[in-house]
Amino acid sequence: MSIRPNPDTGPASLRAPGAIGAEGQPQAAIVEGPASTGRRRLFMAGSVIAAMLLSGCGFQLRGPQALSFATLHINAAAQSELGASLRRLVATSGTTRIMDEAEQADARLQILSSDRGREILSLTGAGKVREYQLTQTLRFQLLDKAGKALIPPTSISARREYTFDDSQVLGKEQEEDLLYRDMQNDLVQQMMRRLAAVNHAG
Repeated sequence: MSIRPNPDTGPASLRAPGAIGAEGQPQAAIVEGPASTGRRRLFMAGSVIAAMLLSGCGFQLRGPQALSFATLHINAAAQSELGASLRRLVATSGTTRIMDEAEQADARLQILSSDRGREILSLTGAGKVREYQLTQTLRFQLLDKAGKALIPPTSISARREYTFDDSQVLGKEQEEDLLYRDMQNDLVQQMMRRLAAVNHAG
């Protein structure tokens, strides 16, 4: 006499209570393994962390900054990266034109200095550089047509850190250039926000 297995005696974790198959027999439920559950939890945790980082760093979309003066003169050369960035952002404001002659402008933006620096943050056990900190500082002022300070001499700065590997000197030089460019863009945005906060009656 042969003994047929009872389909109802399978492991409880493989049966969906109340699920009936085509032949009236209980169906096995699809059970997620620990790897699938772990991936889902990791994805959810990553999403939460990303949202916290974005909110923590004050991330926001930066639109055009409206300025209260109709014309502006900038003493940074239009061919320089800094001068070109400032002129481009002022042009997007829709409120202000750049003037070539300072005497013709309602306000004058004067870049007093632009300095870059690099210092060692840490060394390896062999005495080689492990990390650098890069800094960039801009000092500027804004004057009206009569020479009165709308923004007195002001310094703004930015910092970035990066790891160094002397076996990849060329790649690290390119990374450093990108970090300096990113800092300058950050400083230009800061400067534009300060210009937008000026209430100049004309």
